[in-house]
This record gives sequence, C-alpha cells and structure tokens, in this order.
Amino acid sequence: MLPLRDINPTRTTPVVNYLIILANVAAFIWTSTLPPYYETGYGLVPTRIVSDPSGELFTIFTSMFMHANLLHIAGNMWFLWIFGDNVEDALGHFRYLAFYLIAGIAAAVTQVSFNLTSTLPMVGASGAIAGVTAGYLVLFPRAPVLILNPLVMFLPLLFFLITPTLVVPAWVVAGEFFVVNLFSGVQSLHVVQGQAPPMGGVAFFAHVGGFVAGLILVKPMSGGRPRNTRRDWDGWRPPVRAGRMD
Repeated sequence: MLPLRDINPTRTTPVVNYLIILANVAAFIWTSTLPPYYETGYGLVPTRIVSDPSGELFTIFTSMFMHANLLHIAGNMWFLWIFGDNVEDALGHFRYLAFYLIAGIAAAVTQVSFNLTSTLPMVGASGAIAGVTAGYLVLFPRAPVLILNPLVMFLPLLFFLITPTLVVPAWVVAGEFFVVNLFSGVQSLHVVQGQAPPMGGVAFFAHVGGFVAGLILVKPMSGGRPRNTRRDWDGWRPPVRAGRMD
C-alpha cells in the first residue's frame, strides 16, 4: 500500500524531521562515493556486535543513516516525510528526535536478536521510520491518508476504468505495514540455511521492533503536550483540501 500524502494539519514547522531527511540524503550521497565494502564497516553486523558490543555499538547509529540504493532511501524518506511532521508536532522537537533514535535502537536490537549468526550488514532508517509510523497510528488513527489504489498497482490497465487514488484512515496503512512485516519476518525464520534470504534480505524484524517501540513510547513521550485539532477519515470520497497537507 503506497501512501501519497496525509490530510492532517500541523501547528509547527517539523524542523527535526527535515534535518533527519537531510542527514539521510547527505549520508547517501557521501556513501555513494565510497567503495562497495563500506557497508561492512559502518553497517550493523549481528555477529560482530554480539562478539564485541562496545566496539560495534556505533554501527547501530551509523547504519540508521545508510541506504543500499536510491529506491531504498526514496521509500524510507517518503514515509518519513508523510508521517514524521505530525508526530514531531505532537511530541515536540527534542522529544521527537529522542523518539526517532530510540525506535531505531529498538529496531536494531530486535533484528540482531532474531539473527544472531548473520554476517550480513543491516543498513537503513526503516526501523526508526516504522516507529514513527506506529506513533502516527496511535496519535492519529483515523486521519485521512491518500493512497495509490492497489488495483492500479497490480492491474495498471485498469487505470482508466477506476479511480487511481483512495482515501483511507491511517490505521489501514500502518496496520498493513505491520502485518506484512510481521508475517514476512516469521516466514524468514523458516528459510533453509545457505539459501538467499527472502526479498533481498529485508530486515523485517527491525521494522517490527521499531514499530512496537513506537506503539509503546509515543503516548508517554507526548504527555503534557497540548493536543492538536485533527480531521478524521469520513468515508470513501475524494479528499478535501484543508490545512497543511504533506
């Protein structure tokens, strides 16, 4: 399910979210100039961090700002752009930064816990962004989200026969994200030793761990902050422009 934007106004400028996106893009451009084996040195490798936690601790953070290719970073930054501003608005700038980093740490710990013997480096901001998506789910479960119609994605010839976009509540997008990653993660546990990991080695349990951390942390970390007015999804109809849209 591909979200195109949410219809959910914010009160503040999401400065931290912009800076995180900028840092990821800058890191991607920089690492694109490095030899291919840079991922081994700065990515999170489960066997290495298990054998030398203090020496490899830095890779939890460096791996969060590295991406394998253009599609990888584009997908991650797109989700962060859509959902991050409202979560930052609800938590405040500094709490949001802490929330993002803690979700990323939880994602790394979860992935390592399920892949203790893996020698593959894990890179990407997906785990932290999964936490942001979960935070959005808790705070704005019925916020309208414009998505690309799944039928168009799988049957493009229907583009001229059906509406290309739909408006759904945020819980549908976030829930589908979690269910797909949980199912894929469980399925990956049954991969026979020596075979290639499914879907190119996607760190499904990092997504699950970050998501669960976001579910747990967002309410306590938003305590004491005034709640923003919000629009709720009101049915299957074209989106109405109101307030700031992502």
